[in-house]
Amino acid sequence: MTAEAQQASVFQGGFADPVFNGQTVFRQVMNALARPGMEAAFEGLTEPPAPLLATVGSIAATLFDHDTKIWLDPVLARDEAVAGWLTFNTSAPITRQTLDADFAVVADSTAMASLESFSQGTQEYPDRSTTLIIQIEALQGGPALKLTGPGIEDAASIAPKGLPDHFIDQWEGNRSRFPRGVDVILASADGIVGLPRTVKIETGS
Repeated sequence: MTAEAQQASVFQGGFADPVFNGQTVFRQVMNALARPGMEAAFEGLTEPPAPLLATVGSIAATLFDHDTKIWLDPVLARDEAVAGWLTFNTSAPITRQTLDADFAVVADSTAMASLESFSQGTQEYPDRSTTLIIQIEALQGGPALKLTGPGIEDAASIAPKGLPDHFIDQWEGNRSRFPRGVDVILASADGIVGLPRTVKIETGS
């Protein structure tokens, strides 16, 4: 990408209708976290620079603001167009410290930092933890996982493709720290799945 094209991409690709689009994405994100395992889709609302997915760009344009600190994994942090797009469209400050982040965005799940390296919140203020947005290859086509817990009637099945290695083991530790712990949004080009810290994840459908 030329310097001119890179600069132009910073100022383009935001919401066409910020109020309506933002409300739509907010409802879908909240529904996904309230109903773990349910796929939510809102593709096409933003067009951020690659490798940031449009779905993740839409979440960022909705949830990030000047009061939220965001951490970007190395793939995103070294991309000036991505960092510039996020700053222009959200005004959110970028931090290099995982423990300071309100939101963390991960493009390379294979090299993702451990869940416990992000802010876990406190017993008194568990909401001060980091919410991770992890870009994956697809919401289907991977190993089958069984979800149980609040917001799920009996059980739900998902099969995300591209989860980090040892994610299930790390998730068990994350869940055991309740009410502390991180919440996760899995995002592909087609949509998202919410994984609140309360959900239990087991291998097999």
